[in-house]
Order: sequence, then C-alpha cells, then structure tokens
Amino acid sequence: MTTSSQEQPAAAPDPSPDSAPADAVPRGHARRWLILGVICLAQLTVLLDNTVLNVAIPSLTREMDASTADIQWMINAYSLVQSGLLLSAGNAADRYGRRKMLIVGLALFGAGSLVAGLAQSSGQLIAARAGMGVGGALLLTTTLAVVMQIFTPEEQPKAIGIWSAVNSLGFAAGPLVGGFMLNHFWWGSIFLINLPVVALALAAVAAYVPESRNRQGDRPDLVGAVLSTIGMTALVYAIISGPEHGWTSGTVAVSAGTAAVVLGVFAYWESRIPYPMLDPHFFRNRRFTGAVGGLVLITFGMGGALFLLTQYLQFVLGYGPLEAGLRTAPMALTVVALNFTGVGTKWSAKMGTPLSIAVGMGLMAAGLVSIATLTGHGYGGTLLGLVLIGGGTAIGSPVMAHAVMSSVPREKAGVGAGINGTLAEFGNGLGVAVLGAVLNARFAALVPVAAASLPAALAAAGSDRERAEITGAFSSGLETSLLVGSVAVLLGGLIAASLLRRADRVDARAARDGADA
Repeated sequence: MTTSSQEQPAAAPDPSPDSAPADAVPRGHARRWLILGVICLAQLTVLLDNTVLNVAIPSLTREMDASTADIQWMINAYSLVQSGLLLSAGNAADRYGRRKMLIVGLALFGAGSLVAGLAQSSGQLIAARAGMGVGGALLLTTTLAVVMQIFTPEEQPKAIGIWSAVNSLGFAAGPLVGGFMLNHFWWGSIFLINLPVVALALAAVAAYVPESRNRQGDRPDLVGAVLSTIGMTALVYAIISGPEHGWTSGTVAVSAGTAAVVLGVFAYWESRIPYPMLDPHFFRNRRFTGAVGGLVLITFGMGGALFLLTQYLQFVLGYGPLEAGLRTAPMALTVVALNFTGVGTKWSAKMGTPLSIAVGMGLMAAGLVSIATLTGHGYGGTLLGLVLIGGGTAIGSPVMAHAVMSSVPREKAGVGAGINGTLAEFGNGLGVAVLGAVLNARFAALVPVAAASLPAALAAAGSDRERAEITGAFSSGLETSLLVGSVAVLLGGLIAASLLRRADRVDARAARDGADA
C-alpha cells in the first residue's frame, strides 16, 4: 500500500512522542509496542462498558424499576451513538490528528462515566450512556488507526491480533468487572471505576503516542453523522418495540418507516457529496465488501448472545453477579491465550484469510449451538460453548479487521477504523435488540402474564412449580435466540470467506497479467 502524497514522510523513525513518523516510516515507529500497550489501555476502557452493564440488569430492574425496554436502551444508547459518530470521528482523527482525538475522546468518556455513576433515574442513565458514546466513538476509531500507522505491513497482523484480543478481553471481562463491583459496591460503581483508568490512559497517551494526520484530510461529514444516527436509532427502536406494541402497530410502523427513509437519504447523501464519511467506492472492492458484510452478521450474533447469556446465568442458573462474570471468563481467556502468544496469528497465516474467517466463524457458531442445546445440563454446555467461541474469535476476528483496514488507503486509516467500528457496533446493538425481541416474544407466548420481564414474572409466581415453568419458558426463548445468532454468525463467515476468496483470485490474476506484460 502506497503512502499518499497528502501525508508528510519522514526519513527515519523519531522516538519523540510529538513527532509524526507513524505516517511514513516503512520500518515502523521505534516505540511501537509500547504505544500499542498504551492505546490498548485506552481501548479497554471503552470496551468494558459495552458489556459491563449486563450483570447490573437485575440491580437496575429492582432499584430503578426499569422495564426490559429501559434496560435495552441503557445498553443500546451507548452503542447507537457510537455507530452514528464513528465515521465522522474517523474523518476528524485523520484530519486533525489521531493523538489529539484520543485525548479528547478519553476526556469525554471520563466525564460521561461520572454522570452515569451518579444517575438517579433510567432517563438520566440512558442520557449519560449516550454521552459516553461520543467519547467512545473517538477512541475506537483512533486506536486502530494508530496501529495501522506505527506498524509495518508485515507486523500489522500480529499487532491487530493483540488489539483484537484486547477487544475480546474487554467484551467478555465486562461482566466480570461488573460482578466484582456489584458484590462490593452499588451499581454506580461500574461507571465510576472508569475514572482512574481514564486518568492513567490520558497521561500515557500524552507521553508516548505520536501525532499523525492526513494534513489535507477530508472535512467531517456532520450531516451524514446525524442521518446515520437517526436512522439506526429508529430501526432499533422499531425492533425493541415490536414485542411490546406488536409488529403491526403504528409505533413500530412509524419507526421502521422513519428508519427506511432516513437511511435511504443517508445513502443518497453519501453518494453525492465530495467528502463522504462512507465513500461508496469502497464497496466496489470485493475484499472490503466481504469483510464488512461478515462483520455485521458476526457481531449481530455475538452481541445479542452475550447479552442473553448473562441473564440466563443469573436468573435461571441462580449465579450472583460476580460468579456469572467469572463463568463467562473462559471465552476471553481463550482469546487472550491464543492471540497474545501469537498462536492465533500463526494459524491464520497458514490457512490464509478466507479459510481463517470460515473456520473462526464456524467455531463461534458451534459454540452458540452448544450453549443453546445444552442449557438443560447446567454450566457444562455453556463452558464448552464459551471455549469454542473464544477459539473462533481468536482466529477470525483479527483477520476480519485486517481485511477491512488493508482495503482502504493508508491515509484514510481513521475512516477505515470508523467503518470497522460502525458496523461492529451496529451489529452488536442490533443483535441485542433482535435476539432480545426473539426471546421476549417466545417468553411472552409461553407465559403471557409475564410478558413484562422475567424478574416480574418470578416475583408474581405463587409456587415453586410456577417459578420452574417461568424459568423453563425463559430457557426456551434463550435457546431460540441463540440458534438464530448462530445462523447469523455462520452465514457471516461464509459470506466473508467467499467474497475474500474471489478477491484473492482477482488479485492473483492481475498479478500474473502484470508479470506477463
């Protein structure tokens, strides 16, 4: 990949944190591994918050009298704001400086965490989570963009493997951290614990991360950011409201219609303006299309599945918040073991990108099926499923991220990271909404009086037999939801692998033609 003339090349790596060698030094920044550790710390603060709230669901349901829809919005407000702003944040990072945007993002995320920790109502917490999403958008785009700037193409797969392992660690460690805090403090502590981590990350970023930018970068697409945020919010609201209001109700119809119109306007706008945050030309690249198409379906299945699994561990199997968090840890430990040791990267290099994605997503789908079909046998089936999911994540996710990032120009690293993060966050938020809606619909059909929520149904139960019937209905809904998620994950892997294989064949044919000429 060639360096754009818009970026200012440097003759040799400069270890100074205020220099910008990341933009052009072929052999990488002198402090690249230290810098990777720093940006992973910044990344971890955001990722923990994607799932840390899951284990607090029972506490919030009791203390705030939160409904199922309230809980879903507490989770989705954070991810949906990120989804809408990631592309614009990536544009801003490329133009104004990736280090600068890291610092701004950390500051905003810390301020939002403080407000969330002190919230007194569901509405306040939802608003604070949305505010945290603004800072999170800046952080998620700049961390991956910096990785692409400071490492050579040969080192990028290994670096992205570590970055991806931190992603998985944060995704799965959220319930563990949340469970520990809830066992010792009140629910607000799961947000206030972010403050010392943010302070440490701010100091480290200021001291070690180099500045890099595309000095003549594109202007931020603010209209596109607004349109995408409104459109995706309306879409997820329609899905969340379906079980409560009915899929043919006016509320759902208006929300779904709004989503269709706004997202259509967004697509038209992006195709007409000179500086789109989502360049339509990217989708002409088979490698890019295959990677992002698979990414949406994979995060759809995984995000929704973990959201449901934490509730199953607490409400059905009866584990406390900390124990529930500990019992989801095998997934993260498997990813960390394979990626931090480099084993996952070595396997992926031997198999090649398409096969790595197919194998990884196949393992993840098998893990979801294991959890779904073995729920009646206690934790054993869940443990097997978590290990399979972790193995699949370690093999497939870094390859998927590298396929996305290597398909966009180097000077557009922030935009590439924004696309990667937008689709991942959108898939995750949509997965929580859709799979949650599937579970709620199945649960309400089996236990009509308990349509509001599982805790309310259990509280209203008059005997042990009724409670057993209610938990059985929830388990049945969980099984259906996880099977839907497994199909999405497997389908995503097959789509991505097929398109990437075709892209490899086209590239190989072009290389042969060039050699013959």
